[in-house]
Amino acid sequence: MEKTRKNTWLGESNRMKHFAYAIPCGLVGTELFVLGLALGMELKDRMYGARFDWLDIAATLLGGMVGQAVQAALVIEILCNT
Repeated sequence: MEKTRKNTWLGESNRMKHFAYAIPCGLVGTELFVLGLALGMELKDRMYGARFDWLDIAATLLGGMVGQAVQAALVIEILCNT
């Protein structure tokens, strides 16, 4: 039997990959860096014949926000312990 995902916009296509790969990028970079990556991935998709998908960009930006939250927590932890 085939494994099914919830029928949400984040579960469609390869958006979970966009979300997951953006977390470490948000951790080491900024949200603008993640936005550039998202736009670059969509440009690549467009060059290979796929359509430009704003929901892929949204999933990537959400992952970047998670990475930024982890980065902020680490910085606060380091600054409070010194």
